[in-house]
Formats: sequence, C-alpha cells, structure tokens
Amino acid sequence: MRSRIFLVFALLLLPLVQDAASADPKVITLTQTACQLLEPEGQDRHFVSSRSDDCEAVNRKTSEQRLASAKVLRLKPGNYIFRVTNKNVPYQLGFYLRGDGIVNSLRLPKVSGGGLAKGATKDYKITLVKGEYVYSCPLNPTPDYKLVVAE
Repeated sequence: MRSRIFLVFALLLLPLVQDAASADPKVITLTQTACQLLEPEGQDRHFVSSRSDDCEAVNRKTSEQRLASAKVLRLKPGNYIFRVTNKNVPYQLGFYLRGDGIVNSLRLPKVSGGGLAKGATKDYKITLVKGEYVYSCPLNPTPDYKLVVAE
C-alpha cells in the first residue's frame, strides 16, 4: 500500500520536476570592450588598451565614478546563460560571476572562464539563486558590476 501511495505521489510530481529541470535558460548578453562591459555602463567609453595593465590604471582613476552610475542587473532565480563577446580587445578575455563579499562568495553559485579572443563570443551557464553577486573580467580587467537575484 505504501509503495502505491509513493508511486501515485511520484507520478503526480513528475511533470513539475520535468518542467523545472527543462526550463530554457534566459540569455543575458554582455559585450566587453577595453576595460569595461558596455551593458551595465550604458555607453562605450572608448578606453584604449593593449594589455591588462592599461585597464588597471584606467580603473584606479575611474571605476568608482563609473560604478556609481552603472546599472544594477536585477534577475529572478533560475537558469541563465551569460553570453559574453570580446569586441575589439586585442588580448584574450574571460568572465567571472560570483557572490558579492566573502560570505556570498562561499554560499552562492559561480561561473568563470577565459579564452575569449578578439571577436569571440562564449556562453557561461549558471543557475542563480537569491542573493547579491558581482560580475567582471579579471583579464580585461573591468570593475565588479552588481547583480541582484530576488523573487
């Protein structure tokens, strides 16, 4: 009797589990130019960089002001693909999305990767849960842009 109840219960829940597991991920498109990601900053600042050290100097001077006006990305929990393109940066880039701060970096999911040559686009898949995140390119490097995941 117990096994029949379990079987009925499992069959009733199966469509719900399948829907959640097969939910198509939402695609978030991001474009990297020298020392920045265009979408959160809302404009191309036309920085010039031939190596990552150039961006470190730019960020020391400008990142605080740029982040103050940057758009915070707000998403709901779920499956995402961050589609990142290297637009005219002459060296290989990457992408790094992680929890903001020490505690969040330990408890929240993260995704990273490199190998983004000039003109290349790569997808970074992640299932986001509620919390505060930052995303950036440590190889470019860019500032840490904010991402908030809430219901």
